[in-house]
Amino acid sequence: MVKKELIGRMVLSEAGHDKGDLYIIIGEYSKDSVLLVNGSTKTTKKPKLKKFKHLSLTDVLDEEIQKSIHEKDKNLDLIIKRFLKLNGNVKEG
Repeated sequence: MVKKELIGRMVLSEAGHDKGDLYIIIGEYSKDSVLLVNGSTKTTKKPKLKKFKHLSLTDVLDEEIQKSIHEKDKNLDLIIKRFLKLNGNVKEG
């Protein structure tokens, strides 16, 4: 189950064709699934749905991203893409 403090946290995919990719949690879909974005291939308009058990949480949580998610910032994809590029590897798409 996703708690509000996990929104905006960077996670690592541990299973599937996207194994090893970094994402940001932007919401909860169900009690065991979350919505993820990376700003390029998975955007806020079409987020990735992934089961929580297939993710590895990181300690990285950015307050600016959290604020942008809650305010539904129109530049959120760009903010997330830049953040992931600076804090890890992200596939360009």
